[in-house]
Amino acid sequence: MFGLFKKTSELEKLQKQYEKLMADWYKLSTTDRAASDEKYADAEKILIKIEALKS
Repeated sequence: MFGLFKKTSELEKLQKQYEKLMADWYKLSTTDRAASDEKYADAEKILIKIEALKS
C-alpha cells in the first residue's frame, strides 16, 4: 500500500518492456520465425540500454 504512489524508474520500465518482448518472442518462436526474430532484436536493444543504465 505504501508503494501505491511510487514512481517507477527508467530501469524498471525497461526491464518490464524487456520481459514482455521476451515472452512475445517465445510465443512467436513456434509459429512465425520472422516476427520472432524481430521481437528478439528489439529485446536485445533494450537489454543494451539496461546494461548502460546499470553501469
